[in-house]
Amino acid sequence: MQKYGAEFFGTFWLVLGGCGSAVLAAAFPNVGIGLLGVSLAFGLTVLTMAFAIGHISGCHLNPAVSVGLWAGGRFPANQLLPYIVAQVLGGIAAGGVLYLIASGKAGFDVTAGFASNGYGAHSPGGYSLLAALVTEVVMTTMFLIVILGATDKRAPQGLAPIAIGLCLTLIHLISIPVTNTSVNPARSTGVAVFAGGWAITQLWLFWVAPIVGGLIGAVIYRFIGSEKD
Repeated sequence: MQKYGAEFFGTFWLVLGGCGSAVLAAAFPNVGIGLLGVSLAFGLTVLTMAFAIGHISGCHLNPAVSVGLWAGGRFPANQLLPYIVAQVLGGIAAGGVLYLIASGKAGFDVTAGFASNGYGAHSPGGYSLLAALVTEVVMTTMFLIVILGATDKRAPQGLAPIAIGLCLTLIHLISIPVTNTSVNPARSTGVAVFAGGWAITQLWLFWVAPIVGGLIGAVIYRFIGSEKD
């Protein structure tokens, strides 16, 4: 239960910090943090939590990461479902807190998106479903390769949180214009349940693509990173 609690609160922090920066601070008048700030915020949530709870649960914070670590031989199958449930509940709890904060401002309109992920008309840059699918699969694939490599016992010890946090920052710098960046079904679900409508309708892609990407990343790392005799 300690592991599941750590995953709950870790994912809560990721969604509150990352999506909170997008909803509350990205376009704040005159001093908004913009896409660069939002990208950095997502990276910082993972970096800080990796140091805080990495020794407790491994700090997955993401169903696609848990699935990828399982496929990479780093995580037991019997803990997969409880981890995913804890992550999704943590994301929804953060979405609820963010909704309470954001709705305290006059003129707040949750249907404007609420940092939800989307494609087509709901992509920040108007990118197609195919573009969104490819982006999410490729970005999650690279994320898993970095995670598996940085946490390999042969890698420099103690530096994995930095590499993983910076990787997530880079992923957001690349892909926010395409999908608002998911690479994490729990992050997508946490805000979509409050945005409703199109965000729920398009949520399937932000479960399927990251998990497929996580599996591909695990397969690639098992090929390139396996120890040779």
